[in-house]
Parts: sequence; C-alpha cells; structure tokens
Amino acid sequence: MDNKIALVVGAAGGIGKAIALRFAREGATVIATGTSGREKDLAALAPTGSLTPLHCDIAEADGPEQAVATVDARFGRLDLVVNNAGIGLPRKRLHEIDLDEWQRLMDVNLRGTFLMMKAALPRMIRSGGGSYINIGSTGAYRASALAAPYCASKGGILQLTRAAALEYVEDKVRVNAICPGTVRTPLLDRHPPEFLDQLAARIPMGRLAEPDDIASLAVFLGSDEASYITGQGYVIDGGRFAG
Repeated sequence: MDNKIALVVGAAGGIGKAIALRFAREGATVIATGTSGREKDLAALAPTGSLTPLHCDIAEADGPEQAVATVDARFGRLDLVVNNAGIGLPRKRLHEIDLDEWQRLMDVNLRGTFLMMKAALPRMIRSGGGSYINIGSTGAYRASALAAPYCASKGGILQLTRAAALEYVEDKVRVNAICPGTVRTPLLDRHPPEFLDQLAARIPMGRLAEPDDIASLAVFLGSDEASYITGQGYVIDGGRFAG
C-alpha cells in the first residue's frame, strides 16, 4: 500500500479502527473519519505522519462531499476508500419499529453509503482508478429475526456494491464488499462472557472474529494483488455459512 491515499470512514473503533491502523502500517497515507471524537486518538497509534483524523457524519447530506473534498485538497488524489460507517437498532419485531428509527438507520447505513460513493468515485476516476470497499454484513445474505431494517440496509449495500462495480470497471475502480459475521468489538465486549461463549459456540472455528481478521481482508482487497477482483461480497464468518 505504499504511496496510496486511503479514506477510512467510521474508523473510531472496532473494525474501522483496525483497518485504518493496518493501512497506515502497510504504507498508506490514511484519513480516518468518525463522529464521536475518538478518531482523534488514532494518530498516536499509527506510524508518525501516516494518519490524519477527520470528523465526518455520512448521514449528513454534505458530510461525505466535505470529507472527500478535504482529502482532495490535501493530497490531490484518492486511491482507496473503506466505508465502515453503520448503526443497528434495538431488537424489535418489524411492526414495533418506529418510522424515525427506520429512517435513522437507513440514513446512515444505506443513504450514507450512496452519498459516500457518489462523492468518492469521481475523485477515484480522476486518480486513475483504485479500490472501493463497503463493509456489509452476513445479514445481507441471511436474515435474522428482530433485525429487519438492519438486514434490509445491508442487502441494499451489497447490491449498490455490485452495481457500482459494473458501472466503474472501465474506469479501473474496483468495488467490493466485506460481509463479516459476529466480530468481537468493544461494543460486543460489554456483554457477559457466557453470552460471548454462546455466540462462539455457533461458529465452526470456535471463536468470534477479531477486527484484525477483517482488516487483513481489507488490506488484500485494497492492494494491487486483488487487481482482478470486483463486484464481490466476501463473507468472513469462521465457517458458519458453510453448513
């Protein structure tokens, strides 16, 4: 990833943090965004001068455009984007979900994905191509009870990814999605250990994914070694989907 300019969206913690730091350690210059302020802590964890934090809320209409314009103004090009921004909802049956809850989730997960791609792809074309990675979910492939809006949004992200891959292939922009299963993030670690053990017991590999597992796949898809891969959704779940 030497000399690549990378924008990692939703990098304040968990998967996004792991991806931003791995990209920086692999030689990329990284702009890492977040909304909580915790993204400011990342620069101290990365090689000196390799990572710049940036506030960005992709649910705001002008948030993605401002973020991409900032990258363009500072570096003059954009080679790599990872959009990890996303939220969930409290577990409810579909008829119990308020319209405001539905809209907030769609604004971040699906509308925000569209707005970020709309802002970033023209810059990537002007840079001569690159790799765009959306972080989806196994929920894009297999529905779960009490998570209808989340599954719908992730399914939409996967189809946006596939359509964009076809639209921008001649511009040398590869577009793929990573669809993790259950990942051990700080948010998940708030649950009791016995609950985490129950989750791990469902997985053939016998453990939850770590954020670095997802980062490793992102590094590959973002690198020139994946130059023939586009339009794909990569399930990374320790074998759970296999049977």
